[in-house]
Amino acid sequence: MAAGSNVLALFTDFGTAGPYVGQMCMAVARIAPRIPLIDLLHDAPPFDLHASAHLLAALAGDLRGGDVVVAVVDPGVGSEARLPVAVHADNVWFVGPGNGLFDVVASRAHHADCFQIVWRPERLSASFHGRDLFAPVGACLAVGEPVAMINQPVPANTVDVRGRGKVIYIDRYGNVMTDLRASELSVDARLKIEHRLLPRAVTFANVSVGAPFWYENSSGLVEVAVNQGSAAQMFALEVGDHVSVH
Repeated sequence: MAAGSNVLALFTDFGTAGPYVGQMCMAVARIAPRIPLIDLLHDAPPFDLHASAHLLAALAGDLRGGDVVVAVVDPGVGSEARLPVAVHADNVWFVGPGNGLFDVVASRAHHADCFQIVWRPERLSASFHGRDLFAPVGACLAVGEPVAMINQPVPANTVDVRGRGKVIYIDRYGNVMTDLRASELSVDARLKIEHRLLPRAVTFANVSVGAPFWYENSSGLVEVAVNQGSAAQMFALEVGDHVSVH
């Protein structure tokens, strides 16, 4: 199985501190030194497969056919309960653990194929498959080198692929992303948080300073914000909390 690539993107819950992202980058660079390597996201909510699966699917809108994503949110690393997989969804490769991380991507694709990765490196640590297995496989796909894989049915979803109004990410400004897609809500829909109903606005400048609202963010998700303030702080929201639609 081979492919060509425009870019190779990394998506993890590792954070930017520490050696892990750099080690993955080195593993990619040894095989694919000429492929642009993009840090798509490294502060996905730790161990949170639902949030990460919805974030990855939202960010996948910027990918093009031939791109490769190596995604590692892998609380079951080293366990035989999850297999290493490569999902080919609308001509984009997603490489990582078969634990539900790619469920939302596959469910929204016009066409998706799933492969079990059977290739193994000479060195495979028990706890860092991102460096030892997923990064090399992604790099090989990026440069068109064959990888030993077995086609298998796309597994039944282990992550809820529908948006439930769950908070999946909070950025440094305190803006609160949810798993809801704005295109599925009416223009006059309001979000209920605690006992307050928030109106929809196009952007921050359409509301007063300090006013809360929701809007369609650049990735198509419903996001709660406060003009020049923190929605997370105002409503004491954390990843995993819920908002409702009215």
